Amino acid sequence: MKLLLDMHNHTIASGHAYSTVQEIAAIASKKGLKYVGITDHGPAMPGGPHIFHIGNQRILPKVIEGVEILKGVEANILDQKGRLDIPNSMLENLDIVAAGFHDACIEPCDIEGNTKALLNTMKNKNVDIIVHPGNPIFPIDKQEFVLGAKETNTLVEINNSSFLHSRKGSKENCYDIAMLCKKHRVKVIVGSDSHVAFDVGRFDKALELLISIEMPEELIINTCTDRFVDYLKEKGKARFSFKG
Repeated sequence: MKLLLDMHNHTIASGHAYSTVQEIAAIASKKGLKYVGITDHGPAMPGGPHIFHIGNQRILPKVIEGVEILKGVEANILDQKGRLDIPNSMLENLDIVAAGFHDACIEPCDIEGNTKALLNTMKNKNVDIIVHPGNPIFPIDKQEFVLGAKETNTLVEINNSSFLHSRKGSKENCYDIAMLCKKHRVKVIVGSDSHVAFDVGRFDKALELLISIEMPEELIINTCTDRFVDYLKEKGKARFSFKG
């Protein structure tokens, strides 16, 4: 199974990552990716960029080394109301918006509270992806979450980095979430969550999981650029709305 896009990548601006936009694009091009998202952390993350950095991505080229560069953010969920550390006036001008829990930005809660936070976050029409929802530090009602993603047309990330470098104990949760997405026909997106360019497009562990459960290819949005662009059109992304 060939994946053609990676929407979860961090540059040096995130404060704990080690590559530039150009380095990310170069590796993505070598690996045959067609689309790459630049999703640095929002400013609530310690060491993260000023909000002006997120907004100023309009100066980036749309294409670098043959790879389309989507300007985005990994926004931090701040409370159970689904409040994010990036204002909607800025989110609506980005190409891709991911959101997720980070314990440096929000205190882990019980299942009910964490689930409420995700459901409210997904009600924000600007949010496209919920990242690493299998993080065991933030237990959730997985069924309620997946049904909420279906209702709001939000992509559920299967995060490759969760199996490698961080968030130990995520595998079982990711398996359960992926099975529920298969059952309820909810689209998933595989993300590398790269913090160095060498990991851009690294999907091996996430793909192992999806193959093991026989996830239908049409539910994995990375497998088809046309399907991905159609999704962004449905979400009203200005960059893609003019395309026929």
